[in-house]
Amino acid sequence: MTHEPACPGLTVGGPVSHSLSVVARLHRITAGRVLRCVGLYPGQEFVMMRLWEAGPVRQSDLIKAVGLDPSTVTKSLQRLEQAGHVRRCPDPKDRRASLVEATEESGVLREQVQEAWVELEDTTLAGLDDTERAELLRLLEKVQGNLCPLAGEEGEAGGC
Repeated sequence: MTHEPACPGLTVGGPVSHSLSVVARLHRITAGRVLRCVGLYPGQEFVMMRLWEAGPVRQSDLIKAVGLDPSTVTKSLQRLEQAGHVRRCPDPKDRRASLVEATEESGVLREQVQEAWVELEDTTLAGLDDTERAELLRLLEKVQGNLCPLAGEEGEAGGC
């Protein structure tokens, strides 16, 4: 029985980049499973987090803030609106624009998302002590700082 190399083929020159890609994919899959339990699709939690933090915002500004594809955000907003978590209305300052806001009813969802995020963090960092967790966060923030200038405008919503 043969084992695949930890870093296949052309990725040998970038083992950290390869590992980050694998971890990011696995984290997203795990987040999707955790969020499914509260009735959300991956990415919708970021839309809701932004609305809970910012209050009513233009849909165009929300799209920029969460860094997702406009069609993805539009579909997410439709689903969230049908579930009673958000409402959209014309912007009184510009009738061509829409304002989006979290409903009062979404308060229960907010608590569920917070609990899901804690569960995801616990799962992700299982086996790491407090010192290792702090060091991992420090290093990831440093890597993020390296990548942000290269991401340009796309990086603004992605945590830069």
